[in-house]
Amino acid sequence: MYAVVKTGGKQYRVEQGQTLEVDRLGDPGTEVSLRPVLVVDGDTVLAAPDQLSSASVTARIVEEVRGPKINGFLYKNKSNNRKRWGHRQTLARIEITDITKG
Repeated sequence: MYAVVKTGGKQYRVEQGQTLEVDRLGDPGTEVSLRPVLVVDGDTVLAAPDQLSSASVTARIVEEVRGPKINGFLYKNKSNNRKRWGHRQTLARIEITDITKG
């Protein structure tokens, strides 16, 4: 059984016991409920909104991690205009604990 969940503007294919990194959701140790977009259990596929109203995916936030460093550089020719910047996104590592069809 697997599900496709939507969080942080992205969609992820998840199974029970899987860990993945998503945008920050909360403090480590808390339980979160993710909204499924699709649930597949063998030959049964739940995709309609009325079918998914009772389905849920539960996850536990294991820890907060930092993503890879992104370096940027802005440059304008002939004007001595240069700017360097960097960014590291804060992510949450979550573990999928339960997928229910409802």
